[in-house]
Amino acid sequence: MERRTSPRRVSRVERRIVVERVDGAPNVPLPSRATAGSACLDLHAAESVELEAGSVSLVRTGLKMRAPAGTFLEVRPRSGLSSRGVLMVNAPGTIDRDYAGEVKVPLTFLFPGRYRIEVGDRIGQVRIVLDHPSRVANGRVRPRESRSGGFGSTGR
Repeated sequence: MERRTSPRRVSRVERRIVVERVDGAPNVPLPSRATAGSACLDLHAAESVELEAGSVSLVRTGLKMRAPAGTFLEVRPRSGLSSRGVLMVNAPGTIDRDYAGEVKVPLTFLFPGRYRIEVGDRIGQVRIVLDHPSRVANGRVRPRESRSGGFGSTGR
């Protein structure tokens, strides 16, 4: 006789991001999913910026955001921009629960010349991530297998 197991219960975590518009910033769209299947919410530029090759620009979103308890927010790059040579420098970026300032996205342009970001352009994505607080303990780290080198040391 086959034993049936019930689906594992997962504690429910509030999934509402609190958003506040920064005084004086343009009225850009709030973060939202582009499609029902999108994993992240799009972030929009609240300023026009001329990205120059070799430099980093902190592009304003005009928003402050707070993650729900037990989570933090992660800002990720957009693949559509990266295919044009625009990269998010510290991808993914972390927005801690106790950060209360405006969210800015650090962008750079890889190719010679310039790339123009306009108000309202999608410049990044934000995602809620479960926070698993950790502690550090002194101890001895022993490899489970014979491995050394890192950075592709397995040959893959």
